[in-house]
Amino acid sequence: MIGSPRNPEKSVVLEFDDNRLLPQLFGSHNIHLARIEQELDVSLNSKGNLVIISGVNELADTAGVVLKGLYARLKDGHNVDSTEVDVALRMIAAGENGKAALNNAKLHAVRTRKRHIMPRSPQQACYLDLIERSDLTFGLGPAGTGKTYLAVAKAVEALVKGEIDRIILSRPAVEAGEQLGFLPGDMREKVDPYLRPLYDALHDMLPYNQVATKLENGEIEIAPLAFMRGRTLENAFVILDEAQNTTSVQMKMFLTRLGENARMVVTGDLSQIDLPAGVASGLGDAVSRLRGVKGVSFVEFGEADVVRHALVPRIIKAYNTNNGQG
Repeated sequence: MIGSPRNPEKSVVLEFDDNRLLPQLFGSHNIHLARIEQELDVSLNSKGNLVIISGVNELADTAGVVLKGLYARLKDGHNVDSTEVDVALRMIAAGENGKAALNNAKLHAVRTRKRHIMPRSPQQACYLDLIERSDLTFGLGPAGTGKTYLAVAKAVEALVKGEIDRIILSRPAVEAGEQLGFLPGDMREKVDPYLRPLYDALHDMLPYNQVATKLENGEIEIAPLAFMRGRTLENAFVILDEAQNTTSVQMKMFLTRLGENARMVVTGDLSQIDLPAGVASGLGDAVSRLRGVKGVSFVEFGEADVVRHALVPRIIKAYNTNNGQG
């Protein structure tokens, strides 16, 4: 019971030193404060540049951590909207790992020409850290968890810093076997629709003219998986997206392209395999073979890490319950 001897209440007073940032921190008509109150069962009262938090000890402290984290984002020049408030609350709900990720979000920030991207869940923070430290990283889990987007962001950051010479982005061009000959148009027209999510991520991080220039001069290459055969990929950041739709032979071919001063990220969702019946996923095979291999890291995302519309995690949960029957 709130306020009982076992759960004593307390008041926490936060003071903010820049009044100009407070309207965005509080939200229109204090909607952000109301969201925090609702989620954490605390009371928030603003008076000038002060916020008084009242509630059970632990919850009052937690609300303070959330507000301080959001305020730090504003001081760093980032926007805070309802999505960012929900992200902060989600990270806090993840426990001590989430608090640490929220407090240390700047340490994991990815800086590109157009955006500074920060992790929105503890697993995203872990993912960014492992991509930085590992030669080969597997990002596994459902759509909307940032697997591909964050990998592309790290690749763009590495290119901008001069750590690599080029970015190579690849996908299985056709979900069930890359049967490009059955599609209309020339080769680019055949494969572009399958690679569009990679173009979208690039345009979110670099000005449009820079993306076009880098595609033209080869600093960025976007190609179907079949085009990787026979190559050695050096001084590059290489990403294989939708890897659940590779065969074991294709996956082995891709992974063995890794050359000097190169990093690879492989992303996929093993619950969304579109290969023909009886064909094993190369991603599943690689995961079982490579766990424990030095230099290879794995990050597994779940529905709690989905950073799209709030309804998406509930949709994923519904489909995962009794194979969609519950």
